[in-house]
Amino acid sequence: MTGGDHLVDRDHFVGAFVQTYTVRTSPDGMVDLLQLYIVDENEIVRSALANRLAEDEAVVVVGHAGNPDFALREVTQSCPDVVLVEVKRKDGMGLEIIRRLSHLPDPPCLAVLTSYPSVWEQAAAHRAGACAYFLKDLQAAQLIAELARLG
Repeated sequence: MTGGDHLVDRDHFVGAFVQTYTVRTSPDGMVDLLQLYIVDENEIVRSALANRLAEDEAVVVVGHAGNPDFALREVTQSCPDVVLVEVKRKDGMGLEIIRRLSHLPDPPCLAVLTSYPSVWEQAAAHRAGACAYFLKDLQAAQLIAELARLG
């Protein structure tokens, strides 16, 4: 841990600073499926998460990537409703990914999905443009319910 980086009660972070986000609708007014994109440098974790979330009929995982530039291009092209981002990265690009995505003309809801909560990280992610902060140890059904609240 670095100076000013404090771990806190994990329950405190479930759905921390969740903001309301409007899911896109089709021309006939029907709600579209929740479209997700996942950015995590760990391919095994990313693929497992994508598979778990895709099992829900209301969720479509439109893509996932570990490379920041590739992820930015794909998110721009696929226009997901929510992008899940692991901000703890070896290349230090986690918060920068959120910053860049938040500056798109029609940005998706950006949600941090992390293994180890940090008060500093939560605040920095919020300042960078994240609308939610979740822990990876959430059960898939609970994470999907939290993501649905974003929609």
